[in-house]
Amino acid sequence: MQVTAPSPQRKSVTSHDVAQLAGVSQSAVSRSFTPGASVAEATRVKVMQAAKRLGYLPNLHARTLITGRTRIVAVVLAHLDNLFYPRFLQLLSEQLQTEGMQVMLFIAEGQGNDDLLEHMLQYRVDAIVLAATSLSSSLGKACVQAGIPVVMFNRVSAQSKDRSFHSVRTDQEEGARQIAQHLIAGGHQRMAYVAGHLDTSTNQERENGFRSALAAQGLSLFAYGVGKYDAATAQAVVRTWYLDAKGRARPLAQCPDAIFAADDQMALAIMDTLRGELGLQVPQQVSVAGFDDVPQASALAYGLTSYAQPLMAMVQELVQLLMAEIAQRNESQVSPSSMAIARKNRGQATLVPGQLKVRTSTRPVP
Repeated sequence: MQVTAPSPQRKSVTSHDVAQLAGVSQSAVSRSFTPGASVAEATRVKVMQAAKRLGYLPNLHARTLITGRTRIVAVVLAHLDNLFYPRFLQLLSEQLQTEGMQVMLFIAEGQGNDDLLEHMLQYRVDAIVLAATSLSSSLGKACVQAGIPVVMFNRVSAQSKDRSFHSVRTDQEEGARQIAQHLIAGGHQRMAYVAGHLDTSTNQERENGFRSALAAQGLSLFAYGVGKYDAATAQAVVRTWYLDAKGRARPLAQCPDAIFAADDQMALAIMDTLRGELGLQVPQQVSVAGFDDVPQASALAYGLTSYAQPLMAMVQELVQLLMAEIAQRNESQVSPSSMAIARKNRGQATLVPGQLKVRTSTRPVP
């Protein structure tokens, strides 16, 4: 029996090998693989050709140890069943990848997830995007001390006096105000609101906008319920408005003639309940409006009137803020004066204008 000697293990290709083959310095190789770094195009092409020939890939872990940067942005979400957020995550990932950054997703179970956020800091992420939770004051301070930029998306900090964090969102109050004005113009008198989570800024601002617009016309909410941004919970709320304790239909004069839900997911579910279970006509007997303008809102089966959040524009603003904050942090490591600039710029609140999308789920305005 012939025994074959094991073949020697192939030596790992290093940046030094690429530099030798390309005829450039090792630092030129490093810059060629660093997004945004200054390197001549001809040099970059030579490096990439040499790397391809040798089968070289940069060691991102080693680069992290050297530079102290992971090029990872942590994104915290809780409501992936809300159709608004998967689209947001896709657009954010695409935009960050053009900047040489990657997304690391964390799922939160509710508000104030300090344990989760402490775990996130252990990954030495370059920045944090909070799209579904809030930071406690103590952990927020820890992020600031660690030099990790934090940006709130589609919400603001729960601490009104905390100016440590930037935020990007639409004008929630104005959007809800426009929905109320549209329903009033359609002749509605008995308007109801289905709230999301009561402790979130998104719900609070939408509810305030809706109530204030009604009050401006001498009206108040006819009915109120808490749907917690959950389809089944919102449906249960609506059933109590249109059915009595024995499950019998209430007279329509005793029921809301228009419903505004704090997000589209609840609004779409409410439409299903009104039409499918209760046999009511939308909008002839009940108008329904939502918020976010998710793709399903424009489907012919729903035609949901909704306030559209300009997601692409919001993501672009968010990425610009992130990259500027990361750049300031890197500069502050070598320049104390730039740290002062970074502190001065904290707390920027960016409002991106949205647009009311009137469709067939609400009564037409005469």
